[in-house]
Parts: sequence; structure tokens; C-alpha cells
Amino acid sequence: MKLPNGDRAVVPLEKLTGYSLNAEHGSGRNKAYLFEKRLGLTADDAAFLRDTLLQQAKDADAKPASPTVYGERYVIDFDVTTDMGNARVRSAWIVRKDEDFPRLTSCYIIDGESGEDS
Repeated sequence: MKLPNGDRAVVPLEKLTGYSLNAEHGSGRNKAYLFEKRLGLTADDAAFLRDTLLQQAKDADAKPASPTVYGERYVIDFDVTTDMGNARVRSAWIVRKDEDFPRLTSCYIIDGESGEDS
């Protein structure tokens, strides 16, 4: 299935620079470490990652995840290749109950072989 209204997905740069690509963030630093180690991506590359996430939100197949009191959740796994390497990335999305478009809630590198979180 496609992400509902994936062509209208929202990915704030601050979500990426302040969390997923932030080597100083308490819980995000592990994500940032893997993005840099596997793909060479840092906070300076947030626009590239956002553009990639938005393209995937529009085109890729999404899997429904457990709903929450806040709305319906979805997951999209996809491959990213840079000059430094390639990795499987998991993006998590929510369509809030009072909205009709998806918002990124998280993204991080997963192990491509087993599907386990890295």
C-alpha cells in the first residue's frame, strides 16, 4: 500500500538536524553515528535526506504499524546509496487523527540482512 497522501508528507529539516543526524542528541546520536559511518551523512546533509524521505513517502510501499491514540502509523524501508556506501533506512510516519497527511516521526539505519534495528 502507499502512504496516504504521501505527496503531501511533512519532513521538517529540524527533525533531521536536531535528532536523526545530531551527533550530540541524547537518543539521536546513535542514529547520527550510523548515518555518518555507513553513508557519510551528517547534519549538513539534512536537505538530501529530507528530499530522499519525501520521494519515498510519495513513491514507495508503506506497511501499516500499530495505531496510537494520536493516529495511524506507517513504516517505509528503503535503500540509500551515497559515494561512501549504501544502507537500508527505516522511516516511520504518522497520519494524525485530525490531519490527512503523513508526518515523519523517525528515521534510522537498519540492518539490510535481518531487518533488525542498527
